[in-house]
Amino acid sequence: MAAVRFLCQSLFLFFSLSRLALGSSSDVEALLKLKKSFVNTKALDSWTTDSFPCTGNTPWAGVVCFNGFVTGLRLASMGLSGNIDTEALNEIPGLRTLNFKNNAFTGPIPAFNRLIALKVIYLSGNRFSGGIPSNYFLNMDSLKKVWLSGNEFTGKIPESLAKLSHLIELHLEDNHFSGHIPDIGQPSLVSLNMSNNKLEGEIPASLSKFGSSCFAGNGGLCGSQVGKKCGVDAMAEDSIGAISNRSNPNNAPEHNNVAAAALTLVMVVLLLGVGAIFILRKREDKFNVLGRENLDHAVEVHVPSSVHSKKGDSVRRGADSSSKRGSQNGKSAASMGELVIVNDEKGVFGLPDLMKAAAEVLGTGGLGSAYKAVMSNGVTVVVKRMKDMNRVGKDGFDMEMRRIGGLRHPNVLTPLAYYYRKEEKLLVYEYINKGSLLYLLHGDRGPSHAEFNWPARLKIVQGIARGMGYLHTELASLDLPHGNLKSSNILLNPNDGEPLLSDYGFCAVVSPTQGAQAMFAYKAPESLQYRHVSPKCDVYCLGIVILEILTGKFPCQYLNNGKGGTDVVEWVLSAMSEKRERELFDPEIASATNSLGEMERLLHIGAACTESVPEQRPDMKEAIRRIEEVQVEGSNNEGGGLQSQWMV
Repeated sequence: MAAVRFLCQSLFLFFSLSRLALGSSSDVEALLKLKKSFVNTKALDSWTTDSFPCTGNTPWAGVVCFNGFVTGLRLASMGLSGNIDTEALNEIPGLRTLNFKNNAFTGPIPAFNRLIALKVIYLSGNRFSGGIPSNYFLNMDSLKKVWLSGNEFTGKIPESLAKLSHLIELHLEDNHFSGHIPDIGQPSLVSLNMSNNKLEGEIPASLSKFGSSCFAGNGGLCGSQVGKKCGVDAMAEDSIGAISNRSNPNNAPEHNNVAAAALTLVMVVLLLGVGAIFILRKREDKFNVLGRENLDHAVEVHVPSSVHSKKGDSVRRGADSSSKRGSQNGKSAASMGELVIVNDEKGVFGLPDLMKAAAEVLGTGGLGSAYKAVMSNGVTVVVKRMKDMNRVGKDGFDMEMRRIGGLRHPNVLTPLAYYYRKEEKLLVYEYINKGSLLYLLHGDRGPSHAEFNWPARLKIVQGIARGMGYLHTELASLDLPHGNLKSSNILLNPNDGEPLLSDYGFCAVVSPTQGAQAMFAYKAPESLQYRHVSPKCDVYCLGIVILEILTGKFPCQYLNNGKGGTDVVEWVLSAMSEKRERELFDPEIASATNSLGEMERLLHIGAACTESVPEQRPDMKEAIRRIEEVQVEGSNNEGGGLQSQWMV
């Protein structure tokens, strides 16, 4: 067996090296062919036939590599001119980024649209001219950044830009574009500039989040951003003004004030009407939802100390209580089944308590729906209605829930109870009123958000790591000890701001098919490509959360359709390859300049955890060790270190 294993390893190494050599050779030929199409190539003297672009003592200037393959060209400000041989570029299969900024290229835009895997194009500061075909970007759905500013482009802005579902940055300023602005409404778009062109017409509502400077220097544009009314509104205003001035020139301001007041009154009445309808519907949902859904959704629960169980009370007590209350209400526990208490630290309660509780919908996720319920005794709970948890039978489900219910850790939220029915299950948790990390990062950033500074974020990352280390020890027998780590499943303790991990350990009760649809660990690259899951998938999820916390961006990886959000992995890798790490940080923590070094260290840990090849990721123990070593500048991080018995 040892000989066979050695032979297999040798063959694998041979084919890997052969692939690397062939890939490198192909890239060399393509780059030398590209160089021939340029004029004034002195800056590319390192591109020679007797060397390789990614290896050796003299790497080729402007060539970005990964694992021995060319992934990008950074040829900005090199004095290059001539043609750009896109056929040669098309022969470099790993090419993802192109940067030709601030050179002297002229003529129409090259056929970069043949490179359908490109993610970044920087062409700013050249002398490209002419129109760009409307469908130019149609097949380039991977594009995230398009910089065409500072050229001499004419004609209309290509409509196909609106089809780039992952677009993050679009810069078209300082050209001669004319006509209307397409409806470029991608949620992922965070940077836009169309100033100093010849654009006209109304600015699309989808671009309302961008300020006036993004559209300045376009005299024909109208909209709130440029302070100019459009179409019928503008004509009506001009007509009213003209009539008013003709009838009584001295009273024109007075008439304008009256018209404005009337318009304001109408808007206020409409808003009040909409608000009243919304409140009534919400109230109706709150009081009727459990009746409609037959208590099939989960609800978080907090039981006051006055009803806490005494030492020695058992899970059976919870079942007995449920049964008695059920009989008093004319509903037998036998007909409804028992609510099984798996964690009695918060007290005991029964199914009838939940049946009578006023509830409101918290949200719906991949595994089910969640409700917040307030029971008559003052207990507030979160009840989660889970479907497709039929990988094991009733006894197996009970065993797994009791195992999870027995976990105790300050960074892990343990379920309180469960209700079993073959078609669906209820899981009951303590209610955490501060909400999730998802809301804190991407929700309403009120005054409390100012406290979400760099030390607080590092504390959260380290708390998440502590919780993950505990789960990977206590649930080590599972393929995915957590399985669904993402910001929506990380709650924050209102007392100390510590993170609490929830929705973990479900891979033992959820079928792989359902898990692949609903659980985030199944979104790791190896699972998507090979249907293979392991604890390294949890490491990938941890890396995504770290990058999300540092950048403040919503990861597109969380979305099933991949549309919207930011590809934080690609964005971070691209910036790291260009030594632009400090541009990535959320502005709310980037101001902590004394801690930028520590932020960069954590950024690199997050990037390492999201490597596409699982063997290149650290294991969970190593990731925790690295996170533990990051400290806030000028602090000994007392109490923030990862002190745990599982750190070996």
